[in-house]
Amino acid sequence: MSARIITTVSGHIAEVQINRPEKKNALDLALFEELVATGEALKTEPDLRAVILTGSGGTFCAGIDTSTFMQMAGKIDQIRHDILNPPAGQNANMFQKPVTVWQELQVPVIAAIEGVAFGAGMQLALAADFRIAAPDARFSIMESRWGLIPDMGLTQSLPALLPADRAKELIMTGRVLDAAEALSLNLITRIETAPLDAARALAQSLAEKSPDVIRASKRLVNECWAVNADGLKLEAELHAPIIGSQNQIEAVMAAMQKRPAKFK
Repeated sequence: MSARIITTVSGHIAEVQINRPEKKNALDLALFEELVATGEALKTEPDLRAVILTGSGGTFCAGIDTSTFMQMAGKIDQIRHDILNPPAGQNANMFQKPVTVWQELQVPVIAAIEGVAFGAGMQLALAADFRIAAPDARFSIMESRWGLIPDMGLTQSLPALLPADRAKELIMTGRVLDAAEALSLNLITRIETAPLDAARALAQSLAEKSPDVIRASKRLVNECWAVNADGLKLEAELHAPIIGSQNQIEAVMAAMQKRPAKFK
């Protein structure tokens, strides 16, 4: 894998680190592909029992790299086509798969969160089975800042955690939460001073249990708390006409120029 994704496997535990500290681990289109490739590769590890997701440089993930909007500007029709048409045999499109691939792993995934988990980073964290955060970590479903809706599989994670009114408020406002509020809303599992150490301890504890029990437990809870996979399709149908629209471009420009947006 690329040095921008560092994967280490020790015993039965894999650690996956997003490694763009100079960009606060923001995701671009290439990193989307690398996250998918990493997750798919881990599916083939026969002795794997737990995965830890983390970010380098004291930050989990600041969301989408803003340069990605410029990369997409010249090929928006193709982007919309790809959003609405996932690969054959897949429910998830190119934006959703970097998140949903972690939910597809049969083993538990633990997100160790320092710094921020904003936008795409928040959706990636929510794909984990457990989220352990530093006391000063901050969180936001930030897509509305960029004139977008959450489009990376949030429909497959958030309904099991939040009632509808709180979900709407966080999605619509994009406001930033501190770790204490995120914990009170069930968005994180617990707060630890050293989240990566705590994640490693939890992963080791899980790896010491029967792998049959751990895999079956994950499947049991996921299917009993099941969300309709049609949510991915609805995300795509709602997202496609928004991305690259006049109002979305204005939202990006206003955010980058730090001025009020003027929407049509």
